[in-house]
Amino acid sequence: MFRSPRRAIGIVLLMIIPLVLAACSTTGGKKAAQAAQGGATSVAAGHANTPHYTIAMITHAAPGDTFWDIIRHGALAASAKDNVTLKYSSDPDPTKQAALIQDAINSKVNGIAVTDPNPAAICPTIQKAKAAGIPVVMFNAGVANWQQCGGMSYFGQDESIAGVAAGKRLASEGAKHVLCVLQATGQVQLEARCNGVQTGLGGAATMSKLYVNGTDNSAVLSGITAKLTQDKTIDAVLTLGAPIALIAIQAIQSAHSTAKLYTFDTNAAEIAKIKSGAVQWAVDQQPYLQGYESVDSLWLYLTNANVLGGGQTVLTGPAFIDASNVAQVAQYAAAGNR
Repeated sequence: MFRSPRRAIGIVLLMIIPLVLAACSTTGGKKAAQAAQGGATSVAAGHANTPHYTIAMITHAAPGDTFWDIIRHGALAASAKDNVTLKYSSDPDPTKQAALIQDAINSKVNGIAVTDPNPAAICPTIQKAKAAGIPVVMFNAGVANWQQCGGMSYFGQDESIAGVAAGKRLASEGAKHVLCVLQATGQVQLEARCNGVQTGLGGAATMSKLYVNGTDNSAVLSGITAKLTQDKTIDAVLTLGAPIALIAIQAIQSAHSTAKLYTFDTNAAEIAKIKSGAVQWAVDQQPYLQGYESVDSLWLYLTNANVLGGGQTVLTGPAFIDASNVAQVAQYAAAGNR
């Protein structure tokens, strides 16, 4: 039977289009599943005209700390845009974190994004990465020494500046005795926050430090409860992480304390507590932005030799989330982006 060329082409297209759509759906589904799985390695969506690179992100995240989920969301978003395979790993032990950096060097990744909460343990390995010709950007922790360690750029907040801002606000709101709760020992960024708070308070209030094991929720609860039970003059509790703030709510209740609660950093559950009034405000360093810019800046360097920041720290905070703006932030926190 005779068919016109135009009709024959139309029939062929009708046969091919469903197959193409099915193939796209299968590929997209696999990649979406990989991203949702959140394993050590997440693969970005492919781009026909974009070079492919592998970037390692290595942090000091403690298991279960939801703050780092927000950083990973940002990193994954940049990876998807830039055709990057993101290899994420973490360990709160500085020696083990340094070993993870060495693993990334050995695997010859194209770039490394890394936090540095303990310069003595971690900085030498970062310098090895630079010596191996691997571009390194630093973020979140290490603002005071990232250039000396060999970082190309830094994304985060200056913790001293953030601490001073928090201290000044606490003083202006009438705090007289602040308890600053540190969830780990030996981390320079946590110490800088509390020390900055002390400076910001000036002579208007006193501050004491309490160290707790942030990886043990029951120990955090008992430690804060005991301190508040012992010292009834404490009228302000300042935690340095959203998960610790959530536990501190219980501790204040258990100790029958009248202290008000404030925190650094956020997650969706903590944002809800600001809305309810259980937490007065949070200092936000925008972790999503830190994760995104760390990956994207490496991609810009690898593809165009661009260096974001021009050798200067790129500040992502501090900002305050309180009753005046929490409703706007909440919608993004629910999506894991704030």
